[in-house]
Amino acid sequence: MKKIASVLLSTLMAASLVACGTDTSSGEPAAAAEPASNDAPAAEVVEESAEGSVLNIYCWNEEFKSRLEDHYPGYEKVDATTGKIGDVTVKFTITPSDDNAYQNKLDEVLPTNASAAADDKVDIFLVEADYALKYTGAEPAVALDVVGDLGLTSAELANQFQYTKDVVTANGVLRGVSWQGCPGVLIYNREAAKEVFGDDDPAVVQEKVKDWDTFTATAAELNAAGYYVTSTVNDTYRVYSNNVTSKWVEDGKINIDANVMKWVEDSKALVDAGYTTTAELWSDDWSAGFYPEGKVFAYFGPAWLINFSMHADDPDSIGAAGGWGAVEGPQGFYWGGTWVCGAQGSDNPTLVADIMRQLTTNESVMTEIVKADSDFVNNKPAMEAAAEDDEYAFAVLGGQNPLAMFVAGADKIDLSNISPYDQGCTEEFQNAMKNYFDDNANLDEALDLFYKGVEEKYPELTH
Repeated sequence: MKKIASVLLSTLMAASLVACGTDTSSGEPAAAAEPASNDAPAAEVVEESAEGSVLNIYCWNEEFKSRLEDHYPGYEKVDATTGKIGDVTVKFTITPSDDNAYQNKLDEVLPTNASAAADDKVDIFLVEADYALKYTGAEPAVALDVVGDLGLTSAELANQFQYTKDVVTANGVLRGVSWQGCPGVLIYNREAAKEVFGDDDPAVVQEKVKDWDTFTATAAELNAAGYYVTSTVNDTYRVYSNNVTSKWVEDGKINIDANVMKWVEDSKALVDAGYTTTAELWSDDWSAGFYPEGKVFAYFGPAWLINFSMHADDPDSIGAAGGWGAVEGPQGFYWGGTWVCGAQGSDNPTLVADIMRQLTTNESVMTEIVKADSDFVNNKPAMEAAAEDDEYAFAVLGGQNPLAMFVAGADKIDLSNISPYDQGCTEEFQNAMKNYFDDNANLDEALDLFYKGVEEKYPELTH
């Protein structure tokens, strides 16, 4: 155990430079930080509470590691999985999500974390929305209360988008925070719009996709010109599933919401008409539409899909030529996101809290993340300012700045119907419905496959 005063003092001194208007990554002026995000940790420093000498962080990829390395004031990179904050050694344990390996690792270490050796204690772990409640709602708790245990205040958290808090709130207790938001838009092929609609202006295109009935009618129009409306039925799934009015599981019984069944009905019609395909997300068939010869009109996704996943680094792609545009589409939705949780049993709660403060509530640090990493950050004032600034235009979108749409979309996201079973139910439902879409099963048979798959995965459930 060691004193952490010097650790956080150096951190806060560096943070104060950012708060005073210096963007440490670029040397350019940055937006002023909110006083609350830097004042609160100072009280922790003077107490000189004894904390651990190793900060252990569990995650499934390097995204959070890069944000901490690049944007947490005072962080020093040592090697690929190790860093330093003052005298504290930061260790990343990265376990890929394949075959549920990451969750299995958390399930192994979190329940006994309090009794682990000091240098082995998990201090921070990351979660995704589809399984967040498994950990934030666990009894006994495995994630720290962000307010009650770590001391972040409602004032500090006020500028975060509400849905990002809802994802990790269980029984009224907030047990995680995120530096990013992932609201989505409809991303359309400008050349296809010009050819088929006579105009690629976003206002014109939005009228063509303003609701699902119009979307289907437009799909027929596009098909006549040789275009798929989407690369696959799976492109629209999250738009429907994010707009449900009930949970996947109600009172221990598997429940299929009406809006999810509408996805099935609409998707089957599109597939049967040849307007889209049943390709898997991330497959070569799915990504073929990133190129002109793929003849795909639209994808649905957040900022990270536009900036990092549409092959814009390939000069032959549509994105490289700035050939995409963005509109709100039929319904608002979100896709993805990473949440930071403090682990019960951590011996570094003060440092954990300060990392949360700096990366998820400090407006200047978050503006720095927008500039450096093109993240849509979880700070409404920062994103509203960026939405009005031509500096934040997306090259992939031909110079369009879509951030105002993302801000509006984030405000509309309703996650009151998420459940701990979302990931498993979604996976089994999409797998089962593919059989139906491909005419390998009728609808009742596909539903039976779904129920069987979920009940095997979660034996406590019935239908």
